[in-house]
This record gives sequence, structure tokens and C-alpha cells, in this order.
Amino acid sequence: MTVKISARDVRMEFPARGSQERVSVLHGFDLDVREGEFLSVLGPSGCGKSTFLSILAGLTARTGGRISIGGQKLAGINRSQGVVFQGYALFPWRTVLDNIAVGLEIRGVSREQRRRTAQDYLERVGLHGFGNSYPHELSGGMKQRVAIARSLAYQPDVLLMDEPFAALDAQTREILQTELLRIWEQDRKTIVFITHSLDEAIYLSDRVAVMTQRPGRIKDIIDIPLARPRSNEIRNSAEFVALRQRAWDVLKDEVQFGVHPAAVARSTAPSPLRQLQEVA
Repeated sequence: MTVKISARDVRMEFPARGSQERVSVLHGFDLDVREGEFLSVLGPSGCGKSTFLSILAGLTARTGGRISIGGQKLAGINRSQGVVFQGYALFPWRTVLDNIAVGLEIRGVSREQRRRTAQDYLERVGLHGFGNSYPHELSGGMKQRVAIARSLAYQPDVLLMDEPFAALDAQTREILQTELLRIWEQDRKTIVFITHSLDEAIYLSDRVAVMTQRPGRIKDIIDIPLARPRSNEIRNSAEFVALRQRAWDVLKDEVQFGVHPAAVARSTAPSPLRQLQEVA
């Protein structure tokens, strides 16, 4: 299978606040993501998952290593990628349709065409009738649907998702997981999905990459041979439970409790969300 994203010996360091020292967040990070696959990255808090995604999105410059996407060396923001953050990043003065269309507008698509495309993706994420609403009128789950639709509307080659459902209640989270799979099945875009949840990673993914604690690297990659399309019932299957246990066996030694020093390093790093808003 064709490799879409290749990362080799990726390294990332940040200056520690109030010190001359530097904190290593990623070191010796190697990962291949296949064309059209849904790959989740799972790891303990502070291991560098979100940092790696920010590097892939071109929002953070890595300290060292090599990354290529579609055979091209990664250099800054790649407009053929879509990014979905946990915080929605919707423009409060724009309607739902206008939020979905913002990427198309930046690319110079005509008003009529971007309206049609935005309406199409509005329907795909199940928000029929809410096109003229504003973000403050929507629930958290609806806002995240808008964010997903906006990222998909300009047909990115790769979709990068940083814990997009983490802030949602359990029921809404499961509903949106299934909706995301339904949308993904239509055109099989390459997805890199960051999560803390073993269940979420296994339910969504073709493969799960498990990271070590900081400085993060890939510890193991677990194939998820569950049949597609998937429904919630599969979570109760013996196969699902076995895969979850295997993932936990790999992850458990990396999980640390208490305040992690990487939190200090991250506080000095640029905000990916703020950078994305500035680019938009």
C-alpha cells in the first residue's frame, strides 16, 4: 500500500520556562501512514501526540528529522490538509454555511460554488436546517460537526484531527465517532487522529500507533482487523475487547500520574489553534 505520510527521526524540543534548559518532547519518532487509512495515535498525556500533529499541519517547526507528505518534503502549512481541533475554531460572526465555506473562500472558489459545496457537507454531517444559524446557537456536538464539514469541504488529501471529541459527553462522542466513519467511508481520505481513548482508537482505526511517554516515539503499531463498516455493537464483541486489552498492555507502562514536565514546555510553545486562526 502507498505511503502517504512518512516521518523519520523526528525531534522536537521546547525551552523550559524560567530555565536555560530545553525539554525534549519528541525524539527518534518514526511513523508511516498509508494512503487512505484511518490511523490513530494513542499515548499518555504529555507524550507529544498533539505536537506531532501540529508539526504535520505546518503550524510548528520541528527541531530535526524528516517528514514527507505525498512524496513531498514538509515545508510549512500545506493547504491540501484539513485540521480539526478540539476547540472547534469557528468564526462566531459567520453562519454555519459561511463557516463551512471559509476554506473555499480563501481558495477563491466562486460564491455560488462554495454555497453549493457547503450545503452538501452540511447535509453530510447531519445539520440540515441549521445553515443560517450561528455558532452560539449550536450545541458542542453540532459545532464539532461544522468544524469537520469545514475541513472536508475543500477536499483535503489528509485530515488531521486532534482529540476532536474529547470535550463532548459520552453519548454525543459515540454518535460523532460513527458519523465520522460514515463520512470517511465515502471517499477514504487519509486521517491521522489523536486520542487518549483506547475504545475510540480501536473503534475508528485501521491501525493504532502507541507512543511512549515523553520524549515521545512510536512504541508499537497495532493492526485493527475489525470488519467495516462498523457500528456501536462491535464494541461488545470479543475481538474488540481483545484488541483493547492488547492496546492497554502496550500503553500501561507509559502512563504516568501527576504533573508532567512536558506541560511546562507546552506552555511556552505557540498555540496551534491561534496560528490556524491567523492563517485563516
